[in-house]
Amino acid sequence: MVKVEFLGPINKETIEVEISNLNDLSEILKNDTLVATWLDTCAVAINDNLISSRDVELKDGDRVSLLPPVCGG
Repeated sequence: MVKVEFLGPINKETIEVEISNLNDLSEILKNDTLVATWLDTCAVAINDNLISSRDVELKDGDRVSLLPPVCGG
């Protein structure tokens, strides 16, 4: 299982899903109205490392973090 955490203003509880890459996760999250609006603007980290490709292979125990853009001062 892969743990998916939603940071900042997404305000959704962590979920665990059986997926092999981020394309699989994207398909799942497109059906979640709370998360779907954030998908195009979020940065993504796997095990605390920012990534730029959806084709990264995920393994059992990995943690995916969705990082929405935020304003800072």
